[in-house]
Amino acid sequence: MASDEERPGGAAVTRLAARFARVREAHQSELAEDYVEMIDDLIAKHGEARAADLAECFGVSPGTVARTVQRLVRDGLAASEPYRAIFLTDKGKAIAAEARTRHHLVHDFLISIGVSPEAAELDAEGIEHHVGAETLAAFRRHLGR
Repeated sequence: MASDEERPGGAAVTRLAARFARVREAHQSELAEDYVEMIDDLIAKHGEARAADLAECFGVSPGTVARTVQRLVRDGLAASEPYRAIFLTDKGKAIAAEARTRHHLVHDFLISIGVSPEAAELDAEGIEHHVGAETLAAFRRHLGR
């Protein structure tokens, strides 16, 4: 028989629900963060970001990119017109910078604990979206930043 803490409404269940809610929120922002970061990178490299370039970078169809860019525009992160380059709003640029900073911090932390550069790069790409402020602060302390 389950204890009161394990039943709906119990403290343990409430904590579990909060953890899953945090993961769902991270998943929802993950795609947007990846896109604004890539758009920012493409603009820095080529002066513009095109939907075809995004599709190639992410290995997805142009339709997938179009839907995602529409969402970014709707959320005030990007600006785009049909058959034109995609640009970031100030809000989009801020999110891209924040995501890049988190990525580098997670990557550098993983390297510091002995993870190979290749594995650190791959793992940082996923971890960066799910790590909380307390953990990031611990990473900074560990790295002396």
